[in-house]
Amino acid sequence: MNSYPNSTWKVKPGGSVDTTGPSDIHIYRDNNILDAHDFPELIEDYLMELEIRNYSPNTIRTYRSIINCFHRFLQGEVPENHEIFILKSFKRYIRYLKRDKKVSQNYIYLVTVVIKKFFEFGEIGGLEDVKTPKRSKSLPKSLNEVEVKKLIHTIDESKDDSNHKKAFKHRNKLILTLLYSTGLRVSELVTLETDSVDLDERTIRIRGKGEKDRIVLFDENTRLLLKDYLSKSSMEGDYLFVNRSGNHLTPRYIQMMIKEYAEAAGIRKKVTPHILRHSFATHLLKNGVDIRAIQQLLGHSNLSTTQIYTSVDMQTLKTVYDRAKLL
Repeated sequence: MNSYPNSTWKVKPGGSVDTTGPSDIHIYRDNNILDAHDFPELIEDYLMELEIRNYSPNTIRTYRSIINCFHRFLQGEVPENHEIFILKSFKRYIRYLKRDKKVSQNYIYLVTVVIKKFFEFGEIGGLEDVKTPKRSKSLPKSLNEVEVKKLIHTIDESKDDSNHKKAFKHRNKLILTLLYSTGLRVSELVTLETDSVDLDERTIRIRGKGEKDRIVLFDENTRLLLKDYLSKSSMEGDYLFVNRSGNHLTPRYIQMMIKEYAEAAGIRKKVTPHILRHSFATHLLKNGVDIRAIQQLLGHSNLSTTQIYTSVDMQTLKTVYDRAKLL
């Protein structure tokens, strides 16, 4: 007689199931839960599914890293033959990330979401009742207008520069100017195609997240930089910005480039492509642009994502406050 009446069981691949436990716990009689599942193959199947569903390469890389890290952690645990092992190990993993790795609350949120989705895909129980933690909400960091100008003008050409160096500086200056004046994501910028640029209309057609198209605008100064760059470019291919091999630049290359120019400009803040995107949105809002227009330019699906920019920076707040002359 079973010690747990009214039990229902689902046979898992790689081992038979013992009916000596409650219905919400799967017990593996012949081997432990890690041996019962081919995790490396399951991970590849899941990532292939994400690719088919048009997840971006960056997202897939992030998912792969998170799942592989948890799998390695599981392999270091003493395996057990029921799915409570998964739950206990997951809790220990989260504690390890918080205590030892000192990761952010937002990363804990991402890990929880990714791991739960993966186990749901693999029909592995144990994490169904794990609640997704809240994300911390912090104001986006941004540069002020003076800092943006300092950053961009750090790349101004010198009369002593060689023709090659002038072309190199011109390209990099255009990259920084585009990131700021259009609010592009760095992943969108590096895959930008030449024929998506309309110099006459001062627009660029962008294929953004979720395969959604949008139109972004750029100003006259950016148009002149673009026009000059295109007239002198000798590179063949679809992409606007390419390396010596003719391949498009990588987000990592852009990140390192911006970091170097920020240090050269004497900017002590951390400067990244995403901070230039934040700066673009913050400065538009500060100059009276409607938040729904900003939402469209940024390519946000939900207005709530854009509303984080409604927090006015402290200098603007002080100016408005002093102008009010309360006393």
